[in-house]
Amino acid sequence: MSDELALLERIARALERLTPGPAKPPNWQAAEGFAWVAAEHALQPLNSIARVPLALLKGIDRQRDQLLTNTRRFANGQPANNALLWGARGTGKSALVKAVHAAVAADARTPLKIVEIHREDIATLGQLLTVLATAPVRTILFCDDLSFDANDAAYRPLKTVLEGGIAGRPENVVFYATSNRRHLMPREMIENERSTAIHPDEAIEEKISLSDRFGLWLGFHNVGQTDYLAIVRGYAAHFGLKIAETDLERRALEWSVTRGSRSGRVAWQFIEDLAGELGLPAEALASADQRLAVARDK
Repeated sequence: MSDELALLERIARALERLTPGPAKPPNWQAAEGFAWVAAEHALQPLNSIARVPLALLKGIDRQRDQLLTNTRRFANGQPANNALLWGARGTGKSALVKAVHAAVAADARTPLKIVEIHREDIATLGQLLTVLATAPVRTILFCDDLSFDANDAAYRPLKTVLEGGIAGRPENVVFYATSNRRHLMPREMIENERSTAIHPDEAIEEKISLSDRFGLWLGFHNVGQTDYLAIVRGYAAHFGLKIAETDLERRALEWSVTRGSRSGRVAWQFIEDLAGELGLPAEALASADQRLAVARDK
């Protein structure tokens, strides 16, 4: 019997390791933002948040104003929508979310935090919301580059917590996501469902309805030449780059031709290259993690 009891105890300890207990709330005063570490069932404070000042985001004025208004309402305890920022790569989607958080958090009545959950951890969203629901702060729950592929069932817990569950979304949480896909699934997947299903509309309704759970849809597109040059000039002025405006614009356009596109990311990459040529130290551009803020919006 003693051997059997010892075996049962070892099994129990193994199960405890595999099934962590309830997540403990963090010290909410420790940071402005937190990252959900699903493997540890914990929120990790972020020493710095990769973002740019809101004033440097050019060519997305309508999107900026709508997200700013929605976030201010949320921070002030008023009704606010979940938001889906979709569109072309490198156009400032994730940069806008983080910049808006910084702008609103500066004068919010209640502390406003931002918590990032990775797309691959969406299945643990329920556990995370349990922690956030009892927090003494209001939280922007942020998922960057959200999308789902064929036979991917991970969208179901997200769909439930956004609107459909009995408990619903906690009052002190709003969900913001960025995606390259308007409906969070590839077009060929939608067409395939329509062509093979007995009832095509019903076959795709469950997955399409996920994007409908976001009350605010903000579309992002590659910028035109005027906005692209405005972004370049804004960066150059902000970082004090000493170069004639005509040369700056000429070289910025040449850079965009070599990249085959014009976007906020391309503008930043040009500025980074120019700053290096002018001999600026890396700290001059990376002091607020601006490089990472743009590079991660993919």
